Amino acid sequence: MDGAMGTMIQQHTLEEEDFRGEHFKDAKKDLKGNNDLLSLTRPEIIRDIHLEYLRAGADIVETNTFSATKIAQADYGREDAVHDINVESARLAKQACDIIMKEQPGRKCFVAGSLGPTNKTASLSPDVNNPAFRAITFDELSDNYYDQIVSLVEGGADLILPETTFDTLNLKAAIFAYRKFERESGKTLPLMLSVTITDASGRTLSGQTVEGFWNSVRHAKPFSVGINCALGAREMRPYMAELSRLADCYVSCYPNAGLPNPLSKTGYDETPEMTGRYMGEFASAGLINIVGGCCGTTPGHINKIAQAVKNSPARKIPQLVPGMRLSGLEPLNIYDERATRFLMVGERSNVTGSPKFARLIKEDNFDAALEIARQQVENGANVIDINFDEGLLDSKACMVRFLNLVASEPDISRVPIMIDSSKWEVIEAGLKCLQGKGIVNSISLKEGEEEFLKHARLIKDYGAAMVVMAFDEKGQAATKDEKIRICKRAYKLLTETAGVDPRDIIFDPNI
Repeated sequence: MDGAMGTMIQQHTLEEEDFRGEHFKDAKKDLKGNNDLLSLTRPEIIRDIHLEYLRAGADIVETNTFSATKIAQADYGREDAVHDINVESARLAKQACDIIMKEQPGRKCFVAGSLGPTNKTASLSPDVNNPAFRAITFDELSDNYYDQIVSLVEGGADLILPETTFDTLNLKAAIFAYRKFERESGKTLPLMLSVTITDASGRTLSGQTVEGFWNSVRHAKPFSVGINCALGAREMRPYMAELSRLADCYVSCYPNAGLPNPLSKTGYDETPEMTGRYMGEFASAGLINIVGGCCGTTPGHINKIAQAVKNSPARKIPQLVPGMRLSGLEPLNIYDERATRFLMVGERSNVTGSPKFARLIKEDNFDAALEIARQQVENGANVIDINFDEGLLDSKACMVRFLNLVASEPDISRVPIMIDSSKWEVIEAGLKCLQGKGIVNSISLKEGEEEFLKHARLIKDYGAAMVVMAFDEKGQAATKDEKIRICKRAYKLLTETAGVDPRDIIFDPNI
């Protein structure tokens, strides 16, 4: 992969006029620093940077679209330019690839459509006094990412790369958007995912561990998953080693050029030789399949990395132990050989199962209700079941508010969540609040195959497991034979028609 775009742009010492060009000469806000606009106002600079990286040894160049969503461009008042930025950025990268492949017959070069994390977070509140508040919704993120993907593909992107993920719920919205693009366009592109680990805690900004993150996004069946930005290669190694062990797909790594150093020309402290050496060690240890650079890296860094890894064997994709993989902030793995053991599901955060919880919710005392969830985790619950199906409650609003509050409490949100409702709109609203991989409780054949499959596919796209009740169009199964018949039918539909992983299915035969 290539290296930093921003670092290379800085070396051109551009002024406000460069960012405005003819396109935005009358803009009311300052545009300097909005690097994505340069694909429209100074396209020759962007194309030349791509060419530099390709000539240095990169096979994949990323589009200049890290902030090319309406969400991110709103800071500059340039939401109207988003479509053109994405299309032209992809075209510029494609032009550079075509030039190199013409110069060097037999060489293959590819364009990765870059989807940045945006400047909003879906699973955390920006207001410390209102932890249930969100500055962005899952739907807003997904809509923005969908538009970006469509535009990038129109411009010629070969791969889709949501990167620098600091909040897994943002990434899940991007994955959901990509699945919509697949369905509506009939096209399938390799999907590369990349997360950023913020510090030595080994967690994302939104609190997930490496394994918790992977369990949350594994449903995307990506071409690759990796870590980029935040840390230098040396500091990143233990987390790369963990991800390499866990991921049953290709693994990528494109770190910063060490740690920030304001006295350095690039703003970071690693020379090309240092970064190349570190990445060569990663490759020799069999940790990576795809390698590149992030902030502070230059064509010089990419050249040294390419030289360092060219004779190393590619990482072998591991065979994982079969099992159900769930997550909150932390992973919960239920392997096949342990499937007969009990899993403790706390059911006190349920208005139909706990009179005290129901009373607190009706009194609008969500803080006290949150303590019930906390106590269950402290007492050993592996999963927390949450239900607001009560006639006098706005179940959907309560579900969203409570899940957002849970997300603000690491002591609770470290475990997976079971979203429990008989109403699909409540279930779906809850799924849009979970950055981890939770469980839906429940779906059934009660309303027929079409509705059953529709809901199952959506649950899969949201990245959750599902409880399936022994109900069909005739009602609840009463005998052993009826229970087995309905469960077999549901299993066949889920695995063969909806493409659900068998280990994401939990049967409730009403015993």
